[in-house]
Amino acid sequence: MFHAHPRTALPVAALLLVPLLASAASAHALLERKEAAPNAAYRGVVQIMHGCDGQPTTRVSVSIPEGVTGAKPMPKPGWTIATTRSAYAKPYPSFHGTVTEGVTTITWSGGSLPDDQVDEFTFFARVSDAFEPGATIYFPVEQDCPGGGTRWSEIPAQGQDARALKNPAPAVRIVAAKSPAPGIQTTAATPAPTTPAKSETGASAETKAGTLAIETPWLRATPGGAKVAGGYVTLRNTGSEEPDRLTGATIARAGRGEIHTMSTENGVMKMAPVEGGLTIAPGASVALKPGGLHLMFLDLTEALRAGETVSGTLTFERAGTVPVTFAVAPIGAQAPSATAPESGGHQHHH
Repeated sequence: MFHAHPRTALPVAALLLVPLLASAASAHALLERKEAAPNAAYRGVVQIMHGCDGQPTTRVSVSIPEGVTGAKPMPKPGWTIATTRSAYAKPYPSFHGTVTEGVTTITWSGGSLPDDQVDEFTFFARVSDAFEPGATIYFPVEQDCPGGGTRWSEIPAQGQDARALKNPAPAVRIVAAKSPAPGIQTTAATPAPTTPAKSETGASAETKAGTLAIETPWLRATPGGAKVAGGYVTLRNTGSEEPDRLTGATIARAGRGEIHTMSTENGVMKMAPVEGGLTIAPGASVALKPGGLHLMFLDLTEALRAGETVSGTLTFERAGTVPVTFAVAPIGAQAPSATAPESGGHQHHH
């Protein structure tokens, strides 16, 4: 584990031993989920809020503390992942028997996160029963930029306020476990079981993950040279106790995906990202469709052509990351099976 002073930037990248900049302490590395239960899965989302005094973040590394096992990183387009495995101080139980070693450092590198942008780096792990409710565990983070970096690794002493630290390590508080809703899988590294049903197009018409039903994911075809594409899907929470939350989406041909909302003000159509994810309440259904809530895929590397299918994922707070297949409908289509709209209309909306 690294113990130098941490530094932050939006993406977490590979460890580089470079000089630290005193001024880089203005950056911040945060963990989105600040609570975890013992003997349960934990989805760690490291948020890099900005770079180092105008410089982009090029590397992010997170240390996995003793007692947190089975850590696995989520791939990130444009970044290379490296992991370090080490022996644990003692054996820990797992779903596959006892484990004595595992990933203790995850590093993302090779990308470039501009100073004025934010990003997230995700890993999955399991918090062992070595921690009891009321305890706090720390995940030191290193952030590197071309001219230096920050080590977010300071841990408060007994009774010390973490806010008094210059470079505090991101912390997670251990709370009592809640009973999971029926069908929710609690393993960290493996998403909830999925059961896809094929549509006539060959794409998944419905995929089940825990209490979620993911219905008819589809995309609009794009003209050559386009850098954005709209995505749509209907999400149903068939459970009766716990909500879930859509937090991210990917497709194979896009650099990143976002959840957007659309509204019209004074005749002007406006789009904005949905902050904090999209909640699907127990028994509720949420439709992402043209003209309203939708997925926006950015930095396309190749055009999407009508009639083909594209692999991707949807990430949920409880159900985890679920593989899906998007069918591609014609440019400007209003439904997955629609034909291309008549020419002359304005087709740029999402």
